[in-house]
Amino acid sequence: MTQHIHIVGICGTFMGSLARLAKEAGFKVSGCDSAVYPPMSTQLEQAGIDVIEGYSADQLKLEPDIWVIGNVVSRGNELMEAILNRALPYTSGPQWLADNILRGRWVLAVAGTHGKTTTSSMLAWILDYAGFAPGFLIGGVPQNFSQSARLGTSDFFVIEADEYDTAFFDKRSKFVHYRPQTLILNNLEYDHADIFEDLAAIQKQFHHLLRTVSGNGLIISPKAETAIQQVLAQGCWTETQDSGESALWDYKLLEHSANDAEIYFCGRAVATLSWQLDGRHNLQNAVHAIAAARHIGIEPALACEALGEFGSVARRMQLLYDDKGLCVYDDFAHHPTAIALTLEGLKRRVGDEKILAVIEPRSNTMKLGVHAERLKNSAELADLCFWIDDQSMPWSLSDYVVRSDAGAEVFGDYQSVLEACLDVAKEQLKKRQRLHIVMMSNGGFGGLPKRLAEALKEVKI
Repeated sequence: MTQHIHIVGICGTFMGSLARLAKEAGFKVSGCDSAVYPPMSTQLEQAGIDVIEGYSADQLKLEPDIWVIGNVVSRGNELMEAILNRALPYTSGPQWLADNILRGRWVLAVAGTHGKTTTSSMLAWILDYAGFAPGFLIGGVPQNFSQSARLGTSDFFVIEADEYDTAFFDKRSKFVHYRPQTLILNNLEYDHADIFEDLAAIQKQFHHLLRTVSGNGLIISPKAETAIQQVLAQGCWTETQDSGESALWDYKLLEHSANDAEIYFCGRAVATLSWQLDGRHNLQNAVHAIAAARHIGIEPALACEALGEFGSVARRMQLLYDDKGLCVYDDFAHHPTAIALTLEGLKRRVGDEKILAVIEPRSNTMKLGVHAERLKNSAELADLCFWIDDQSMPWSLSDYVVRSDAGAEVFGDYQSVLEACLDVAKEQLKKRQRLHIVMMSNGGFGGLPKRLAEALKEVKI
């Protein structure tokens, strides 16, 4: 008999992807959520997965074999209370994934504060290009696959390893459930201030992750990343390979190129990377993906060949509009480091052409003001920066960003920002000068990037 799972909180990126994997693996899948809307609702519908609006206790009549609980669910939730009162079997999403999808497979995990989605996508694509047909679960939609998760047909599975907590009943990070054989640690900064009190608390979870990697596995990390080196120093029982200057893995930009590079291993050039992505952060991501692929037998030259056809990820500097000298990009950056690196990569490519950054600080960490002081310099490579403050933060955005080197304006709503962007675009058109508008938010941004792209189509020269 086919096992039936009912996912409580199914419309999040992770849980929705898990639902698709379960369906592909032959499970009967249903679920519920309080926010059932596209694109995840559409993806679930296309996968033939029934989704119920809300958390009513009458869903008990579905009688699934197990309830899979998302971390959006807390005590007091009507359905969860009914499950607990009746002592029904339940588990977390990461635990269910580990038990039913990852068990017995070679897991390649990508962890870190920044670049997880892009690096996971790179790695999955390299494996696929090399004929390994991997499974994967990624917190975005890679353009090379057009889906965020698939089961795959080989023993290999690539997963974006998130440090956010697992469930209300399991406060460990999600990634401790995955037990990777190959682990990439991209970087480590303080984030998720709503659940971690300081950097040390996050480092503790990362060390829990290290404890799960086998002795014959491999851990790849940047040599200059102090926070990660401190984690490794707490105890490591696995081979490590470092990256960066004077490290085992490194890259050097090709002369007269902003993006292409020679890849170095053990001090010698082993491959040439020619590709479409911008920025040293993406080159670092690429080096890590190449190193991880080598661990399973893929030569760096073949990995670079694959990356030459890599199309990035939706909402990672995704070009939405390019006409009349105007470009609009949609990007997920929301942490000061990510904002700065994104703009640095674009600046390296476009040189003196004007850059307008439009930024919405909406993550829990940003709303708490943890990185407020760093915001003012995060966009300094932009010529002009528009910030959105919806008044939901207990601190004043204007008090910080107006002191930045980039010209800064703060807006209280999306429509005002849209109109201001159009004004700047029209002015650049009059001057016949190119303009790059980068929209950065980890939320829906009120549909602003696509609205702007559509509005620019109507602008006349």
